[in-house]
Amino acid sequence: MSGMHGDCDLGHTVAGWTGCGVALAGAATIGVSVCAAWLPGVWLGAGTVAAAGLITWALHLMGWGKPSGPRPADQWDWRLRDPMTAHADCLACRLAGGPVGAARRRVPQPGIMPIR
Repeated sequence: MSGMHGDCDLGHTVAGWTGCGVALAGAATIGVSVCAAWLPGVWLGAGTVAAAGLITWALHLMGWGKPSGPRPADQWDWRLRDPMTAHADCLACRLAGGPVGAARRRVPQPGIMPIR
């Protein structure tokens, strides 16, 4: 199965997986609530789906996401934390009001090997 996608960056990150899991839980809550005809559960599930977007955004801003575009093959591991704090072409970073000029700097964090 690992050879199905060839040699490409699918963007597996902690932010992506966490947001997807929370959104899936919210969608399941909506589905069960609709089947049970429980309106508060539908709103609870919708709130969970909305929270998934905010959680993903927050994790991305903390360095657990990925910048726009493909990454080098040595950075494909989903457990690798991105040492950059403001990606130049990233809508999520721009919405957070981060300094776009600082995106070109790569600041190494303790325990993380700097990107070449």
